[in-house]
Amino acid sequence: MITIKVPTDSNRFEIITSSAAKDINTEISVVDALTGAWKFPRGSVLKALGIDDPEHGLNNSEISTRKQEYGPNQLEGGDEISILKIMLNQVANAMTLVLILAMAVSLGIKSWIEGGVIAGVVAINVIVGFFQELSAEKTMNSLRSLASPTARVIRNGYGETIPAADVVPGDIIELTTGDTVPADCRLIDSMNFETDEALLTGESLPVAKDHSLVFGSDEKGADEVGVGDRLNMAYTSSTVSKGRATAVVTGTGMNTEIGKIADALRGAAKAQKIRQVKKNAYGKAGPHRYVQAGALTVWDKVGNFLGLNKGTPLQRKLSLLAIILFGIAVLFAVIVFLSNNWTDTEVIIYAVATGVSMIPASLTAVLTITMSMGSRAMVKRHVIVRKLESLEALGAITDICSDKTGTLTQGKMVVRKAWVPATGTYTVSETNEPFNPTLGEVSVSGEEPRSALAGGEGQVVASDGTSEKLKQDEKLKDFMNVASLCNLANVFKDKENGEWTAHGDPTECAIQTYVTRFGWARSKLTKGDESSDESEKPGSGSSASWTQIAEYPFDSGVKRMAVTYTNNITGRNYAMMKGAVERVLDACQTAQTSEGVVDLTEDFQQRILENMEALASGGLRVLALAHRELSESEADKGTELEREKVEAQMTFLGLVGLYDPPRPESEGAVKMCKAAGIEVHMLTGDHPGTAKAIAKEVGIVPKDTKMYSEKELQSMVMTAAQFDKLSDDQIDLLPQLPLVIARCAPQTKVRMIEALHRRGKFAAMTGDGVNDSPSLKMSDVGIAMGQAGSDVAKDASDIVLTDDNFASIGNAIEEGRRMFDNISKFVLHLLAQNVAQAAVLLIGLAFKDDSGLSVFPLSPVEILYVIMVTSGFPAMGLGMEKAAKDVMSRPPHNLKYGIFTPEMMVDLLVYGFWMAALCLATFTLVVFKWGNGELGFDCNSSYNPTCDVVFRARGATFAVITWFSLILAWEVVNVRRSFFNMNDGAKWYSQWFVDTWRNKFLFFCVILGFFSVFPILYIPGLNRVVFLHSGPDGWEWGIIFVATFLFVGGIEVWKWAKRVYYRRTQPHNSKLVDEEASGSGIPTPSEKFEEEKETEQKGFKSVKNGKRFIQSRTMDSEKTMA
Repeated sequence: MITIKVPTDSNRFEIITSSAAKDINTEISVVDALTGAWKFPRGSVLKALGIDDPEHGLNNSEISTRKQEYGPNQLEGGDEISILKIMLNQVANAMTLVLILAMAVSLGIKSWIEGGVIAGVVAINVIVGFFQELSAEKTMNSLRSLASPTARVIRNGYGETIPAADVVPGDIIELTTGDTVPADCRLIDSMNFETDEALLTGESLPVAKDHSLVFGSDEKGADEVGVGDRLNMAYTSSTVSKGRATAVVTGTGMNTEIGKIADALRGAAKAQKIRQVKKNAYGKAGPHRYVQAGALTVWDKVGNFLGLNKGTPLQRKLSLLAIILFGIAVLFAVIVFLSNNWTDTEVIIYAVATGVSMIPASLTAVLTITMSMGSRAMVKRHVIVRKLESLEALGAITDICSDKTGTLTQGKMVVRKAWVPATGTYTVSETNEPFNPTLGEVSVSGEEPRSALAGGEGQVVASDGTSEKLKQDEKLKDFMNVASLCNLANVFKDKENGEWTAHGDPTECAIQTYVTRFGWARSKLTKGDESSDESEKPGSGSSASWTQIAEYPFDSGVKRMAVTYTNNITGRNYAMMKGAVERVLDACQTAQTSEGVVDLTEDFQQRILENMEALASGGLRVLALAHRELSESEADKGTELEREKVEAQMTFLGLVGLYDPPRPESEGAVKMCKAAGIEVHMLTGDHPGTAKAIAKEVGIVPKDTKMYSEKELQSMVMTAAQFDKLSDDQIDLLPQLPLVIARCAPQTKVRMIEALHRRGKFAAMTGDGVNDSPSLKMSDVGIAMGQAGSDVAKDASDIVLTDDNFASIGNAIEEGRRMFDNISKFVLHLLAQNVAQAAVLLIGLAFKDDSGLSVFPLSPVEILYVIMVTSGFPAMGLGMEKAAKDVMSRPPHNLKYGIFTPEMMVDLLVYGFWMAALCLATFTLVVFKWGNGELGFDCNSSYNPTCDVVFRARGATFAVITWFSLILAWEVVNVRRSFFNMNDGAKWYSQWFVDTWRNKFLFFCVILGFFSVFPILYIPGLNRVVFLHSGPDGWEWGIIFVATFLFVGGIEVWKWAKRVYYRRTQPHNSKLVDEEASGSGIPTPSEKFEEEKETEQKGFKSVKNGKRFIQSRTMDSEKTMA
C-alpha cells in the first residue's frame, strides 16, 4: 500500500486511502518530476526520468546527454577568480614597492637608463607573478573540486564514486551516515534515514525522512508544502545524520533549493570587516575605543595589503622579511646620504643601488611557482592539498595515527572462516574474485579454531553457489539467516557484462558473498526467486520468505547492528544481530550448540573468546552473530520497538572471521616512515589480536620483542578501554605511546592526539567517518580518505588521499619535505646574494673619487641583472630540484624555525660575506694593485677617459659576482655534501656533471648565465652606457678566475667543517633500527656482543630501550672529500 499525505485546511496531514493512491500513481512529465517530485510516487518519478531499473542506473550515453542539457551540478560564481585582485597582489608587497620607489626616484632625477631598467624589472616581476598566481589559483580550484563533496552513484549497473559536480538529474545515488547530499533528490528507498537541514531550513534537529510518503497533487494544495515538510525529499548541502537511503536526483546546480537562495542573494554586497568597538558593562564606549577600533581596522587592511595577515605561515614570514628588508634598504640609503652630499645626483643613484641590492625581487614569483608545482606533483602521487599550510607542515610530521581498514589494508574483505558451535568450522578457499560466490569451495571441519588440529582438510559443503547441507541442517540455517538478513549489502551478477559485483559496506559485502555461496542471498530471502521491479516494501512479493520489520543501524557506540524480520512461512518474528564479539556476548544469555540451546555460562564464554583469539591471531577480523524470537507484542510495535529491548536475551549462533589483506606497499611505506624519524600508530576498531597481526605484518609492531622491557610490551598494544581509563598523567608516564590501539572509539583518537601534543610531537591523523572530524581538526595535519571518507571528514581535513592508501601519506611527506628543502635552498641562494651586494656597496662607500663622492663597485643595472637573471632563473631551477636521497632518512624539520634554521642563517652570512670579500678584493686589485689607483670623476653616471680603470674594475667585479651567483645555485643543492660528490653512482671525476645534469633547467640557467657575461661586458653601448662598465683586460681575467676558484674552495672548506661539526655534535641524528628491521634475521648473542662492542668504540650507547643505535650518514651516503 502506498501512503499518501496531503495538507488540509488545518495544516495537518490527511492520509489518503490506497485506492486513491493508485489513482494518483499515473504517468507524469519530466518537468513535473524535476519541479515537484515530492507530490508523486517514486515509481512515477523514476519512470518520468527514464529509469527502468534503479539497480542499473543511467547509461553513458544518457549521462553525456543530460550533462549538456542541465550543465554541471554547481552554483554559479562559486569559484570565480578575480584577475584584478591577482594583479593587485603583484604590486601590493614590500619587495615590489621598493622597486617602484627606486624607479620613481631614478626617473625623478632623470636617470633614464636606471629608471627604465627598474621599470622593466617591475614589469617582468608583475607579469610573471600574475600568470603564475593565476595558474596556481586555477590549479587550487581544480584541486578543491577534486576534494569537494562526492556522490556514490549507480551507473551502468556499477556503484562508483564521482565528484558531486558530475551528478545529473536521473542519477541513482546512495546516501549513508556522514554524507553530504550532492543534489536535490526524491527518496526511493530508506531505512532510519535522517538529515540535518539546518543550512537550508534553520531546523536545529535532524529531520526523519520516509520514502513511501507522497504529498498529494496540485488540486489538493501540495504546492503549499514547505521545503522542511517534504519528508520524501533530500536537499543539497544537507548532511545525513542517521541511516541510509537510495534516491533519484531531481535537481542540480542552480535548480536546487540552495541554488534558488544563491540566485536571490547574487550580487549582494559583502559585509565590510570592521573591528568592533569595545564597550563597558553598561554598553558604552569612550572616544578612545572608537579610535582604537578604527586604527585596528586600518592596520588589518594594511596588513592584508602587505601580506602579513593572509597566506600560509611561510608566506607571512616572507612578507615580514620583505618589510624588514625594506627597512634595511631605507637605512642603507640613509647611510649612503650621510657619507656623501645629500643633493648630488650621483649620491641618489648610489642610494638607489644600495636599497635595491637588499631586495630579492624574484622571491615572490619563485615561491608561487614552487607552491603551484608542489600541489600539482601531489596530485600525481594521489594526494589532494586542500590547505596550502599543510604543504609546509608535512615535512614536520613526527607521528602518523592511521586507520587499518582500507588504508594499511586493501579494504576488500573476504570471509576466510566461520565457526558455528552447532555444526563445526567452515573454511573458504582462496579466489581471485572476492564477490564471485561461484568460485572456490566451502569445507567444514569438526575441529574448533582453537584446536591444535584446526586447519586440516574437511568435507566440501558448498560450491558453485549452492549447498545441499543447508537444506538438511536447521541450526546452520539459523546462522545463515542472520548472516544474510542482518546485512545491507547486495551481491549480484550484472545483466550486461555478466560480472559479479557488490554494493554496500566491504565487511557486509564479504558476508553476503559468503551466504550466496550457499544459495542463501538476502535478495532471494526477501524478494523471492523472481523479485518484482517495483514494490513498496522488500518482501511484498508472494515468493519472499522473509519480510523486514525494522532496522537498527550499526552504531560506533555499541559496535553492533540489529534487524527484526517476520518469517512469512512460519509466521514467527525474529530479532537478529551482528557486531563486535564482546558487545554481542553482552546481549546474549544462551548459545546454540549441537545439543540444542544452552545457557551462556562463563566457561562457554571463555570457549567463545578462545576461538575468537585463535581466529584473530591469524589476522582475521571476527564478528559474532546472534538471534532471538520476538513476541507478538514486540513485533506489533514495528519500528517503535526500542533498540535496547531488541538487543537483549539473544542466543549466540557463531563467529565469522574476515580477512582484509595488507596492501603490498604498506610494509615498505611503514619502513620508510621509520627511517624518516616518523612513528606510525594504528588506531582501529578491530579486535586486538587482528590489529596486532596486521601491525606485525606491515612492520608497525616488531616481530621480535625479546629486547623490550615488560612495560614497553604492555603499552605497545592496548585496547581503547585500557587507554581511556588512564589519566593524562598516567599516559604521560608510559615509556612509549601505544603503537596499536584496538577497539578504538572517536574520543580515543582525540586523547591520542592530545597525548602526542603533550610530548611535543607533530601529529597527522587519518579519518573517514563523521566521528573522526574532531580528531582530524585537532591534529596538526588531518588526512581524509577520498574514496571511503565521508564529506564531513573531508571538510575537516587538510589533505585528501584519492586512493585511501597509507603509502600515499609517505609520498605526501616526501613531497612536502622536497618542496620545503627547495624553498630553503632558493631563499638561501637569493638572500646570500643580497647580503653580498649590500656589503659590497656599503663597504664601497670608502672608494671616493676626486670630487669626494663614493664610487660604486657595482652599478644599479648590474645589481638588477644579478637579482633578476643570474639569481631569479637559477632560483626557479632550485624550486624544481628532485628530492635528495636522504630526504626520508633524516628527522622531521623543526617548525619553530621553519626555513630560517640557525644553520641556514649562518650559511647565509658566510656565503654572503665571502662573496662580498672576493668582489671587493677583485675591484681593489684591478684599481690599486695593477691599475693607476685613480677613481676618476663623475664615474657613477657616465663614461669619460678618467673612468677607464673604474669601469674595468667594475666589469671584473660584475663578472665574479655573476659567476659566484651561478655557482652558488649548484652549491646549495646540498647544503652539506661537496658539490663534487653530492650523490653516488659515477666516477669521482664525473660525479659533479651527473649531479648537475639531473636538473636540466638549472643546468642550462647556469651555463647560459655563465656565458652571458661576455656580451654584456664587450658589446659597445650596452657595456659603458647601460651597465656602466668595460670589459676587463686579458691579465684581469686571471684575477676573475682566481677569485672564482677561491670562492668554490671556500664553500667546500665550509661544508667540510660543517660535516665534521655535525658528526661530533649530533649523534641523535643516527637511525634507530629495530633488530628485525636489518633484514638479516635475529642476530645471535655473539653477533649482538660484537655489534655492541663496535658501537661503544665509536662513542655511541650500544643499547637503549631495547633498540640499538648505528652510525648514520650526516646527509645521504656520505663520502667526505678532502
